Amino acid sequence: MREIVILGSTGSIGVQALEIVAANPGKFKVVGLSAGSNNLELLIAQAKKFNVPIVGTTADTSAIKDGIAGVHVIDGATAAAQIASLPCDIVLNGINGSIGLEPTLAALAAGNLVALANKESLVAGGDLVMAYGRDRIIPVDSEHSALYQCMLAGKLSDVKKVILTASGGPFKDRSDLSTVTIAEALTHPTWSMGNVVTVNSATLVNKGLEIIEAHYLFDLPYEKIEAVVHPQSVIHSMVEFKDGSTLAQASPPNMKGPIGYALGFPERTSDLMVAIDWKAKHEWRFEPINNEKFPAIDLARRCGDLGGGTTAIFNAANEVAVAAFLEGRIKFTAIVDSIETVLQKIGAGAPIKLRDLKDVSAIENDARRVARETLGV
Repeated sequence: MREIVILGSTGSIGVQALEIVAANPGKFKVVGLSAGSNNLELLIAQAKKFNVPIVGTTADTSAIKDGIAGVHVIDGATAAAQIASLPCDIVLNGINGSIGLEPTLAALAAGNLVALANKESLVAGGDLVMAYGRDRIIPVDSEHSALYQCMLAGKLSDVKKVILTASGGPFKDRSDLSTVTIAEALTHPTWSMGNVVTVNSATLVNKGLEIIEAHYLFDLPYEKIEAVVHPQSVIHSMVEFKDGSTLAQASPPNMKGPIGYALGFPERTSDLMVAIDWKAKHEWRFEPINNEKFPAIDLARRCGDLGGGTTAIFNAANEVAVAAFLEGRIKFTAIVDSIETVLQKIGAGAPIKLRDLKDVSAIENDARRVARETLGV
Protein backbone atom coordinates (compact mmCIF):
# COMPACT_ATOMS: atom_id res chain seq x y z
CA MET A 1 0.00 0.00 0.00
CA ARG A 2 1.52 3.32 -1.10
CA GLU A 3 0.72 6.31 1.12
CA ILE A 4 0.22 9.52 -0.83
CA VAL A 5 -0.46 13.19 -0.16
CA ILE A 6 -2.35 15.23 -2.76
CA LEU A 7 -1.93 19.00 -2.95
CA GLY A 8 -4.57 20.85 -4.96
CA SER A 9 -7.02 17.98 -4.53
CA THR A 10 -10.05 19.88 -5.86
CA GLY A 11 -8.32 20.88 -9.10
CA SER A 12 -8.16 18.89 -12.33
CA ILE A 13 -4.99 16.96 -11.42
CA GLY A 14 -6.14 16.26 -7.87
CA VAL A 15 -9.59 15.05 -8.91
CA GLN A 16 -8.14 12.66 -11.49
CA ALA A 17 -5.56 11.39 -8.99
CA LEU A 18 -8.34 10.54 -6.54
CA GLU A 19 -10.21 8.73 -9.29
CA ILE A 20 -7.09 6.60 -9.76
CA VAL A 21 -6.96 5.95 -6.00
CA ALA A 22 -10.64 4.96 -5.97
CA ALA A 23 -10.04 2.51 -8.80
CA ASN A 24 -7.03 0.99 -7.01
CA PRO A 25 -7.98 0.74 -3.30
CA GLY A 26 -5.37 -1.91 -2.61
CA LYS A 27 -2.54 0.09 -4.15
CA PHE A 28 -2.88 3.64 -2.79
CA LYS A 29 -3.91 5.23 0.50
CA VAL A 30 -4.43 8.99 0.87
CA VAL A 31 -2.90 10.31 4.12
CA GLY A 32 -3.29 14.04 3.45
CA LEU A 33 -5.16 16.48 1.22
CA SER A 34 -4.88 20.21 0.67
CA ALA A 35 -6.89 22.67 -1.41
CA GLY A 36 -7.72 26.35 -1.62
CA SER A 37 -10.92 27.95 -0.39
CA ASN A 38 -12.90 27.89 -3.66
CA ASN A 39 -14.45 24.44 -3.37
CA LEU A 40 -14.72 23.46 0.29
CA GLU A 41 -17.70 21.19 -0.31
CA LEU A 42 -15.66 19.03 -2.67
CA LEU A 43 -12.69 18.98 -0.27
CA ILE A 44 -14.97 17.82 2.56
CA ALA A 45 -16.48 15.14 0.33
CA GLN A 46 -13.01 13.92 -0.68
CA ALA A 47 -11.81 13.72 2.92
CA LYS A 48 -14.89 11.72 3.89
CA LYS A 49 -14.78 9.36 0.91
CA PHE A 50 -11.10 8.48 1.33
CA ASN A 51 -11.07 8.63 5.14
CA VAL A 52 -8.22 11.17 5.09
CA PRO A 53 -6.84 11.96 8.58
CA ILE A 54 -5.31 15.40 7.84
CA VAL A 55 -6.62 18.16 5.58
CA GLY A 56 -5.12 21.54 4.76
CA THR A 57 -6.88 24.59 3.35
CA THR A 58 -6.43 28.32 3.00
CA ALA A 59 -10.00 28.71 4.29
CA ASP A 60 -10.99 29.15 7.92
CA THR A 61 -10.78 25.78 9.70
CA SER A 62 -14.29 26.10 11.13
CA ALA A 63 -15.74 25.70 7.63
CA ILE A 64 -14.03 22.31 7.34
CA LYS A 65 -14.38 21.11 10.91
CA ASP A 66 -18.12 21.63 10.80
CA GLY A 67 -18.28 19.33 7.79
CA ILE A 68 -15.84 16.59 8.83
CA ALA A 69 -15.77 15.10 12.29
CA GLY A 70 -12.53 13.73 13.69
CA VAL A 71 -10.25 15.14 10.99
CA HIS A 72 -7.23 17.27 11.86
CA VAL A 73 -7.45 20.50 9.86
CA ILE A 74 -4.58 22.88 9.12
CA ASP A 75 -5.48 26.29 7.75
CA GLY A 76 -3.73 29.41 6.55
CA ALA A 77 -1.19 30.38 3.91
CA THR A 78 1.27 27.60 4.87
CA ALA A 79 -1.30 24.81 5.03
CA ALA A 80 -0.20 23.17 1.78
CA ALA A 81 3.47 23.26 2.84
CA GLN A 82 2.60 21.63 6.17
CA ILE A 83 0.56 18.92 4.47
CA ALA A 84 3.43 18.38 2.00
CA SER A 85 5.74 17.68 4.95
CA LEU A 86 3.69 14.74 6.23
CA PRO A 87 5.53 11.40 6.23
CA CYS A 88 4.43 9.52 3.12
CA ASP A 89 5.70 7.64 0.08
CA ILE A 90 4.99 10.42 -2.43
CA VAL A 91 3.49 13.91 -2.59
CA LEU A 92 1.51 14.85 -5.70
CA ASN A 93 1.72 18.61 -6.18
CA GLY A 94 -1.22 19.54 -8.38
CA ILE A 95 -1.40 23.16 -7.25
CA ASN A 96 -1.67 25.69 -10.06
CA GLY A 97 0.68 28.67 -10.10
CA SER A 98 3.88 29.70 -8.34
CA ILE A 99 2.23 29.30 -4.92
CA GLY A 100 3.09 25.64 -5.46
CA LEU A 101 6.82 26.29 -5.01
CA GLU A 102 6.79 26.48 -1.21
CA PRO A 103 4.97 23.11 -0.82
CA THR A 104 7.37 21.50 -3.30
CA LEU A 105 10.35 22.67 -1.25
CA ALA A 106 8.64 21.61 1.98
CA ALA A 107 8.00 18.10 0.63
CA LEU A 108 11.59 17.72 -0.52
CA ALA A 109 12.97 19.09 2.75
CA ALA A 110 10.92 16.48 4.61
CA GLY A 111 12.51 13.74 2.51
CA ASN A 112 9.42 12.99 0.46
CA LEU A 113 9.37 11.96 -3.18
CA VAL A 114 7.45 14.49 -5.28
CA ALA A 115 5.17 13.81 -8.24
CA LEU A 116 5.38 17.27 -9.76
CA ALA A 117 2.50 18.67 -11.78
CA ASN A 118 3.23 22.22 -10.64
CA LYS A 119 5.59 23.34 -13.41
CA GLU A 120 5.89 26.80 -11.84
CA SER A 121 7.96 25.27 -9.02
CA LEU A 122 10.78 24.80 -11.52
CA VAL A 123 10.13 27.91 -13.58
CA ALA A 124 10.12 30.23 -10.56
CA GLY A 125 12.57 28.39 -8.32
CA GLY A 126 14.32 25.70 -10.31
CA ASP A 127 17.70 26.22 -8.65
CA LEU A 128 16.16 25.87 -5.19
CA VAL A 129 14.25 22.72 -6.14
CA MET A 130 17.20 21.09 -7.89
CA ALA A 131 19.36 21.58 -4.81
CA TYR A 132 17.52 18.53 -3.43
CA GLY A 133 18.44 16.40 -6.45
CA ARG A 134 16.65 15.34 -9.62
CA ASP A 135 16.12 11.80 -8.38
CA ARG A 136 13.55 13.07 -5.87
CA ILE A 137 11.14 14.30 -8.54
CA ILE A 138 8.92 12.38 -10.97
CA PRO A 139 7.31 14.72 -13.52
CA VAL A 140 3.56 14.65 -14.10
CA ASP A 141 3.25 17.00 -17.07
CA SER A 142 2.46 14.70 -19.98
CA GLU A 143 5.43 15.95 -22.00
CA HIS A 144 7.95 15.51 -19.21
CA SER A 145 6.50 12.19 -18.15
CA ALA A 146 7.04 11.09 -21.74
CA LEU A 147 10.65 12.28 -21.70
CA TYR A 148 11.22 10.60 -18.33
CA GLN A 149 9.94 7.29 -19.66
CA CYS A 150 11.91 7.50 -22.92
CA MET A 151 15.13 8.41 -21.15
CA LEU A 152 15.04 5.19 -19.17
CA ALA A 153 16.18 3.53 -22.41
CA GLY A 154 19.59 5.21 -22.35
CA LYS A 155 22.03 7.45 -20.51
CA LEU A 156 21.84 11.23 -20.38
CA SER A 157 25.18 11.35 -22.17
CA ASP A 158 23.55 9.46 -25.08
CA VAL A 159 20.83 12.09 -25.54
CA LYS A 160 21.32 14.39 -28.53
CA LYS A 161 18.14 16.40 -27.94
CA VAL A 162 14.58 16.18 -26.67
CA ILE A 163 11.48 17.26 -28.56
CA LEU A 164 8.41 18.49 -26.71
CA THR A 165 5.15 18.27 -28.61
CA ALA A 166 2.45 20.94 -28.58
CA SER A 167 -1.10 20.65 -29.84
CA GLY A 168 -0.75 24.16 -31.25
CA GLY A 169 -3.80 25.25 -29.28
CA PRO A 170 -7.10 26.47 -30.74
CA PHE A 171 -5.47 29.24 -32.82
CA LYS A 172 -2.81 27.33 -34.70
CA ASP A 173 -4.42 28.16 -38.04
CA ARG A 174 -5.95 31.52 -37.13
CA SER A 175 -4.15 34.54 -38.57
CA ASP A 176 -5.69 37.35 -36.48
CA LEU A 177 -5.52 36.84 -32.71
CA SER A 178 -6.58 40.36 -31.76
CA THR A 179 -10.27 39.42 -31.53
CA VAL A 180 -9.91 36.18 -29.57
CA THR A 181 -12.64 35.82 -26.95
CA ILE A 182 -12.37 34.22 -23.52
CA ALA A 183 -14.66 31.37 -24.60
CA GLU A 184 -12.53 30.69 -27.67
CA ALA A 185 -9.31 30.67 -25.64
CA LEU A 186 -10.84 28.19 -23.19
CA THR A 187 -11.80 25.74 -25.95
CA HIS A 188 -8.79 23.46 -26.28
CA PRO A 189 -8.81 21.07 -29.27
CA THR A 190 -7.54 17.96 -27.47
CA TRP A 191 -7.11 18.44 -23.70
CA SER A 192 -9.51 19.17 -20.84
CA MET A 193 -7.65 21.35 -18.31
CA GLY A 194 -8.11 24.21 -15.87
CA ASN A 195 -8.70 27.73 -17.21
CA VAL A 196 -5.19 29.09 -16.60
CA VAL A 197 -3.41 26.15 -18.20
CA THR A 198 -5.84 26.23 -21.13
CA VAL A 199 -5.13 29.92 -21.79
CA ASN A 200 -1.40 29.23 -21.44
CA SER A 201 -1.75 26.53 -24.07
CA ALA A 202 -3.56 28.96 -26.38
CA THR A 203 -0.72 31.52 -26.14
CA LEU A 204 1.91 28.73 -26.14
CA VAL A 205 3.28 30.23 -22.93
CA ASN A 206 2.71 26.76 -21.54
CA LYS A 207 5.24 25.33 -23.97
CA GLY A 208 7.73 28.00 -22.98
CA LEU A 209 7.26 27.07 -19.32
CA GLU A 210 7.74 23.41 -20.24
CA ILE A 211 11.02 24.12 -22.03
CA ILE A 212 12.32 25.77 -18.84
CA GLU A 213 10.96 22.85 -16.83
CA ALA A 214 12.74 20.32 -19.07
CA HIS A 215 16.01 22.21 -18.66
CA TYR A 216 15.89 21.69 -14.89
CA LEU A 217 14.39 18.22 -14.80
CA PHE A 218 16.86 16.65 -17.19
CA ASP A 219 19.90 18.92 -16.82
CA LEU A 220 19.84 19.79 -20.51
CA PRO A 221 21.07 23.02 -22.14
CA TYR A 222 18.33 24.95 -23.92
CA GLU A 223 19.81 24.28 -27.34
CA LYS A 224 19.02 20.58 -26.81
CA ILE A 225 15.33 21.23 -26.10
CA GLU A 226 13.04 21.65 -29.10
CA ALA A 227 9.28 21.95 -29.54
CA VAL A 228 7.05 21.00 -32.46
CA VAL A 229 3.33 21.14 -33.15
CA HIS A 230 1.58 17.77 -33.06
CA PRO A 231 -2.16 18.53 -33.34
CA GLN A 232 -3.35 15.04 -32.41
CA SER A 233 -1.65 15.14 -28.96
CA VAL A 234 -0.96 11.40 -29.03
CA ILE A 235 2.84 11.47 -29.05
CA HIS A 236 3.63 13.44 -25.92
CA SER A 237 7.35 13.96 -26.44
CA MET A 238 10.41 12.35 -27.98
CA VAL A 239 14.06 11.76 -27.16
CA GLU A 240 16.63 11.65 -29.95
CA PHE A 241 19.80 9.75 -29.09
CA LYS A 242 23.29 10.28 -30.49
CA ASP A 243 23.07 7.16 -32.66
CA GLY A 244 20.22 8.72 -34.65
CA SER A 245 17.37 6.76 -33.08
CA THR A 246 14.35 8.50 -31.60
CA LEU A 247 12.06 7.14 -28.90
CA ALA A 248 8.54 8.49 -28.51
CA GLN A 249 5.92 7.91 -25.84
CA ALA A 250 2.41 7.63 -27.23
CA SER A 251 -0.95 7.41 -25.49
CA PRO A 252 -4.38 9.06 -25.71
CA PRO A 253 -4.49 12.67 -24.40
CA ASN A 254 -5.49 11.68 -20.87
CA MET A 255 -3.72 12.98 -17.77
CA LYS A 256 -4.47 9.83 -15.81
CA GLY A 257 -1.58 8.20 -17.65
CA PRO A 258 1.20 10.45 -16.35
CA ILE A 259 -0.48 10.92 -12.94
CA GLY A 260 -0.76 7.18 -12.38
CA TYR A 261 2.74 6.57 -13.72
CA ALA A 262 4.23 9.00 -11.20
CA LEU A 263 2.17 7.79 -8.24
CA GLY A 264 3.00 4.14 -8.85
CA PHE A 265 6.59 4.45 -10.07
CA PRO A 266 8.54 2.24 -10.61
CA GLU A 267 5.50 0.00 -11.01
CA ARG A 268 2.81 0.76 -13.58
CA THR A 269 -0.84 0.96 -12.60
CA SER A 270 -3.31 -1.11 -14.62
CA ASP A 271 -6.09 0.29 -16.80
CA LEU A 272 -5.45 4.01 -16.35
CA MET A 273 -6.89 4.76 -19.78
CA VAL A 274 -8.00 3.10 -22.99
CA ALA A 275 -4.96 2.20 -25.07
CA ILE A 276 -4.44 3.26 -28.69
CA ASP A 277 -6.22 0.99 -31.13
CA TRP A 278 -3.36 -0.06 -33.39
CA LYS A 279 -5.70 -1.83 -35.80
CA ALA A 280 -7.36 1.44 -36.70
CA LYS A 281 -6.01 3.97 -39.19
CA HIS A 282 -4.18 6.92 -37.67
CA GLU A 283 -2.74 10.11 -39.13
CA TRP A 284 -0.26 11.94 -36.91
CA ARG A 285 1.23 15.21 -38.14
CA PHE A 286 4.17 17.29 -37.00
CA GLU A 287 4.61 20.95 -37.89
CA PRO A 288 7.05 23.71 -36.95
CA ILE A 289 5.86 26.30 -34.46
CA ASN A 290 5.14 29.75 -35.88
CA ASN A 291 7.34 31.76 -33.54
CA GLU A 292 6.32 35.05 -35.09
CA LYS A 293 2.66 34.48 -34.24
CA PHE A 294 3.48 32.80 -30.93
CA PRO A 295 6.55 34.62 -29.53
CA ALA A 296 6.18 33.16 -26.01
CA ILE A 297 8.51 30.23 -26.67
CA ASP A 298 11.43 32.37 -27.85
CA LEU A 299 10.78 34.71 -24.93
CA ALA A 300 10.92 31.82 -22.48
CA ARG A 301 14.19 30.62 -24.02
CA ARG A 302 15.72 34.07 -23.59
CA CYS A 303 14.69 34.07 -19.94
CA GLY A 304 16.08 30.59 -19.49
CA ASP A 305 19.42 31.57 -20.98
CA LEU A 306 19.62 34.53 -18.58
CA GLY A 307 18.72 32.23 -15.71
CA GLY A 308 18.30 33.12 -12.06
CA GLY A 309 15.23 35.18 -11.30
CA THR A 310 14.38 36.01 -14.90
CA THR A 311 12.17 32.96 -15.40
CA ALA A 312 10.31 33.87 -12.20
CA ILE A 313 9.54 37.27 -13.74
CA PHE A 314 8.27 35.56 -16.91
CA ASN A 315 5.95 33.34 -14.88
CA ALA A 316 4.63 36.01 -12.49
CA ALA A 317 3.93 38.51 -15.27
CA ASN A 318 2.05 35.83 -17.17
CA GLU A 319 -0.09 34.96 -14.14
CA VAL A 320 -1.19 38.60 -13.83
CA ALA A 321 -1.90 38.91 -17.54
CA VAL A 322 -3.89 35.68 -17.78
CA ALA A 323 -6.00 36.67 -14.78
CA ALA A 324 -6.71 40.05 -16.40
CA PHE A 325 -7.67 38.37 -19.68
CA LEU A 326 -10.03 35.93 -17.95
CA GLU A 327 -11.65 38.90 -16.20
CA GLY A 328 -12.24 40.50 -19.61
CA ARG A 329 -9.94 43.46 -18.88
CA ILE A 330 -7.33 42.97 -21.61
CA LYS A 331 -7.07 41.48 -25.09
CA PHE A 332 -5.65 38.04 -25.72
CA THR A 333 -2.65 39.49 -27.56
CA ALA A 334 -1.80 41.70 -24.57
CA ILE A 335 -0.82 38.66 -22.51
CA VAL A 336 2.54 37.93 -24.12
CA ASP A 337 3.12 41.60 -25.05
CA SER A 338 2.89 42.54 -21.38
CA ILE A 339 5.32 39.81 -20.34
CA GLU A 340 7.86 41.22 -22.81
CA THR A 341 7.33 44.74 -21.42
CA VAL A 342 7.77 43.62 -17.81
CA LEU A 343 10.98 41.79 -18.70
CA GLN A 344 12.33 44.88 -20.45
CA LYS A 345 11.58 47.00 -17.40
CA ILE A 346 12.95 44.79 -14.62
CA GLY A 347 14.55 41.72 -16.19
CA ALA A 348 18.05 43.13 -16.09
CA GLY A 349 17.76 43.61 -12.33
CA ALA A 350 16.87 40.00 -11.52
CA PRO A 351 19.46 38.23 -9.36
CA ILE A 352 21.63 35.68 -11.12
CA LYS A 353 21.37 33.23 -8.21
CA LEU A 354 18.34 32.60 -6.04
CA ARG A 355 19.29 32.13 -2.41
CA ASP A 356 15.95 31.19 -0.89
CA LEU A 357 12.17 31.41 -1.15
CA LYS A 358 12.26 35.05 -0.05
CA ASP A 359 14.26 35.94 -3.16
CA VAL A 360 11.63 34.32 -5.37
CA SER A 361 8.78 36.06 -3.56
CA ALA A 362 10.46 39.45 -3.88
CA ILE A 363 11.07 38.97 -7.60
CA GLU A 364 7.53 37.79 -8.24
CA ASN A 365 5.97 40.59 -6.21
CA ASP A 366 7.96 43.14 -8.20
CA ALA A 367 6.99 41.49 -11.48
CA ARG A 368 3.31 41.40 -10.55
CA ARG A 369 3.36 45.06 -9.56
CA VAL A 370 4.97 46.11 -12.83
CA ALA A 371 2.63 43.83 -14.81
CA ARG A 372 -0.43 45.44 -13.20
CA GLU A 373 0.96 48.89 -13.93
CA THR A 374 1.70 47.90 -17.52
CA LEU A 375 -1.78 46.52 -18.07
CA GLY A 376 -3.57 49.19 -16.03
CA VAL A 377 -5.37 46.59 -13.91
